[in-house]
Amino acid sequence: MSCRSVKMFGFAIQPWTMEETVQEIAHRLDSNQFTQHVVVNVAKLVNMHKDATLREAVLGCEIINIDGMGVVWGGRFMGLEIVERVAGVDLFFRILELAEQRGEPVFFLGAKPEVVEKAVASLRQQYPHLRIAGWHHGYFWDNEPAIVENVRHSGATMLFVAITSPKKEQFIHRWREHFGVKFAMGVGGTFDIVAGITKRAPRWMQAAGLEWFYRVLQEPRRLWKRYLVTNSKFLVMVIKAKMSKKKNPLEQKTADAQEIW
Repeated sequence: MSCRSVKMFGFAIQPWTMEETVQEIAHRLDSNQFTQHVVVNVAKLVNMHKDATLREAVLGCEIINIDGMGVVWGGRFMGLEIVERVAGVDLFFRILELAEQRGEPVFFLGAKPEVVEKAVASLRQQYPHLRIAGWHHGYFWDNEPAIVENVRHSGATMLFVAITSPKKEQFIHRWREHFGVKFAMGVGGTFDIVAGITKRAPRWMQAAGLEWFYRVLQEPRRLWKRYLVTNSKFLVMVIKAKMSKKKNPLEQKTADAQEIW
């Protein structure tokens, strides 16, 4: 199994391909090893510097993939070997294929009640042999323990949490030992896409790293400031990291040699 890791801004991240990621998840399922999966994008990397709880939740995950061409390009500019992005929504569908093949029961948690119901109905059609152990909307914060018990008693071995960051990372991290599942993954707004509420950017925009811009066009009032601020901060972070590496090439070379685990 792949064990490559790189460090961006002091955070260890797995720069794996989609195939390597799916293979590693299957391997860990076979070995009965619990896996919390997370993807990092520009906003998450920026926010991890100021949010200690988010940082602890993300770095406590067994698999940390790169989702977002901004992170891919930024990492390459810093001299890191990153082959491709692993988009969370694409990985979600690949894992459902894996779950269907293996007979792994799954639980869907998050989004509005009508959205998660539409998403489940759609997924039943796409994956007719998928074992769906249960689902629940994402408005449960007044009684988290009951939801955790619901997941545990459902018999699910895989959990997908469609809640915004940083809530989903923190929630999974907080209860990871109590869900009774072997795999847990935060999937953000994926249920909205599956339910047909929102649309993904066209393929050419995804390839060009403009998926974030497509999202802004759909929700300009809510997202424009967030992306403007985080993208600007990330650019500054990347430039500073690049300059620091140029100033200390010997020290960086020694650090790079320690990045394989």
